Amino acid sequence: MPYLAGIVLALTVSGLATLVGLDRDRAFYPTLVLVVASYYVLFAVIGGSGHALVVETLVMTGFLLVALIGFKTSLWLVVAALAAHGVFDFVHGRVVANPGVPVWWPAFCATYDVTAAAFLAWLLRRRDPKPSGSSLTQ
Repeated sequence: MPYLAGIVLALTVSGLATLVGLDRDRAFYPTLVLVVASYYVLFAVIGGSGHALVVETLVMTGFLLVALIGFKTSLWLVVAALAAHGVFDFVHGRVVANPGVPVWWPAFCATYDVTAAAFLAWLLRRRDPKPSGSSLTQ
């Protein structure tokens, strides 16, 4: 069920953003990366683990940097960041002991991230067949 929910929610949010024009600004998907990466920090706070908080903050900072660089240079980096966060979700429990993470979260978040990455890649390919230097605002 979390896999299906992640796919449906990602397609709904991304599709609606495209339909009403929220994603015309190139900040939309980099902001999405920041939000999805921040949840594990929130879960560390909920779980009361200082160690997890430090580790999750460091990981979030990496995704933040890639999202900011992608915002400034190429949204293809944002596609990569979303997809990489999806992969991270699948291995998260083996990398970080975070007691605040709900059991269903990694599956949900992984499918959300990968689906959102695929949607953004589809948008970029559709709007500019040349991947390098693509922008939703060009």
